Amino acid sequence: MVNGRTTGARSAGRPTLEEVAARAGVGRGTVSRVINGSPRVSDATRAAVEAAVAELGYVPNRAARALAAHRTDAIALVVPEPEARFFAEPYFSDMVRGVGAALADTEMQLLLTFAGSDRERRRLAQYLAADRVDGVLLVSVHADDPLPDLLEQLRIPAVISGRRSADEPLAAVDSDNTDGARAAVSHLLARGRRAIATITGRLDVYGAQCRLDGYRDALAAAGLVPDERLIAPADFTEEGGRRAMRELLERRPDLDAVFAASDVMAAGARRALREAGRRIPDDVALVGFDDSAIARHMDPALTSVRQPIEEMGRTMADVLLRQIAAPDTTDRPQLVLPTELVVRDSS
Repeated sequence: MVNGRTTGARSAGRPTLEEVAARAGVGRGTVSRVINGSPRVSDATRAAVEAAVAELGYVPNRAARALAAHRTDAIALVVPEPEARFFAEPYFSDMVRGVGAALADTEMQLLLTFAGSDRERRRLAQYLAADRVDGVLLVSVHADDPLPDLLEQLRIPAVISGRRSADEPLAAVDSDNTDGARAAVSHLLARGRRAIATITGRLDVYGAQCRLDGYRDALAAAGLVPDERLIAPADFTEEGGRRAMRELLERRPDLDAVFAASDVMAAGARRALREAGRRIPDDVALVGFDDSAIARHMDPALTSVRQPIEEMGRTMADVLLRQIAAPDTTDRPQLVLPTELVVRDSS
């Protein structure tokens, strides 16, 4: 022993907490406090422990640290939709990319979970009740979905993408759906279109309701009374957009523009318009929502409302990490990010 420190060769295998303590000349508990960032350690002691950690190449046991802190170092990204929709829509991949970017410099693991059926929801509820994750990100939630209320009951930190209503009690990150739709329809009006139809998403999704509100607002501002025959609900799928477009053409064959509440539905609407012999934009102008890769690759390229989807994912993860770090906080921020109309050849 020299000055209370053990000398000699380093032990074989992975260095232990006890070896770090012996090298630094302190107790095991002191090493643990330094590694976990406790302020109850002097600068000299902290420096000695950090030097011992570096000399021995000690790597803290994450699992043990998480257990001691009642943490799992895992976040669940829950999508209450069928897997087929998740992989078909660019919205979800962009969201995952943003969440992943926010977690890249942390020790958090991201678990992707689908909860589109009653069976999947029951299995997820059991998983969450067992304290398997530190927090939950909820994407694409319907108004009657029981998962947000379950998270409240379990007191699990959670952030929702797309509010269920204007009075959403959970922390939420959303885009300005109403203003985006208003901008899209105002653009069509400025191009001289007057018989403007809309293909809505599922109206049990608050964002779809807001996009319909924006459509109505823009028409009202132009002194036009919305014609209910020009409004067709769909389900955010390409086939749903195609069916809705056919229905609209039957009701109002004189329509001269369409605002689809997603790019995927706009792609379906384009197919139906071409099948009916309508030229885009000469006969019927077309605008989508999301500004996904679909919009850029359509022919003609699709005018679309850009949502900052990756930024939404990053922001959701940042808000959740703050909640996890301060579990007693009552702050539930409601963040609404701006949208932008990107004009292309379809309008």
